[in-house]
Amino acid sequence: MTAQIIDGKAIAAQIREEIRADVARMQQTYGKVPGLAAVLVGDRKDSQTYVRMKKKACAEVGIASFGYDLPADIGQDELRRLVEELNANPDVHGILVQLPLPSHIDEETILGAISIEKDVDGFHPLNIGRLSMKRREPLFVPCTPKGCIELIERSGFTIEGKRAVVLGRSNIVGLPAAMLLLHKNATVTICHSRTRNLPSIVREAEILVAAVGRAEMVRGDWVRPGAVVIDVGVNAVDDPNDPRGYRLVGDVAFDEVKEVAAAITPVPGGVGPMTIAMLLRNTTDAAMRALGMK
Repeated sequence: MTAQIIDGKAIAAQIREEIRADVARMQQTYGKVPGLAAVLVGDRKDSQTYVRMKKKACAEVGIASFGYDLPADIGQDELRRLVEELNANPDVHGILVQLPLPSHIDEETILGAISIEKDVDGFHPLNIGRLSMKRREPLFVPCTPKGCIELIERSGFTIEGKRAVVLGRSNIVGLPAAMLLLHKNATVTICHSRTRNLPSIVREAEILVAAVGRAEMVRGDWVRPGAVVIDVGVNAVDDPNDPRGYRLVGDVAFDEVKEVAAAITPVPGGVGPMTIAMLLRNTTDAAMRALGMK
């Protein structure tokens, strides 16, 4: 068996076309477009790159972007006041505070200050709380886990009734991914660094979401034949044959696992493109909700 390769770039492109159509309809009907405010604190190069990519993606689908580049020593109260100003701005439908924040700022306080109606990252305590409860619907779901579910469903695989294993328990990916799978009526096991007999538990998964940040940790003999494997990890490993001196790999040993699984996401080109696509989707949904659009 050679697995179906789940092409995250192609699926993300399809979603962006859907968003572009919604934005055009909004502009034609209401004379407005969605607006995303990106708040960047400090000068971390990786954060600057992420924000730049998000602004470019907004422009490609017609979403207005508002950038706020703030010094690393900004006070917590001043940052909170900016968030509250953005909450009150009717042209801003989504607020993105790029993480991580400097150590003197309490992330939970700042994320909690974002209006739940503009929490397009899905990290507000109320949105996470609703996600963790039966028969509750959050206004927004964190972008990377939401992208994982879209990849599975748009590739034609059923989640309901399946045995799912989530490898990793981070607040950003692992825990919300597990809760989303529960909402889709999967039977879910969460594995982590203290899990005993890890390979045998992973081997039970019909759906595996790997999000631990350890290069090629999941080997071919860990995977159940016919499983759907979503690899969230992005890890740099030394490679003297690559002009950069390194190459990117996932948490899954791709060449081994693709000979066992029914479907697998590559790294890069799998989950990565979906994260920004889901951010654009959440921002557009926020604007549509504010305008009363279906």
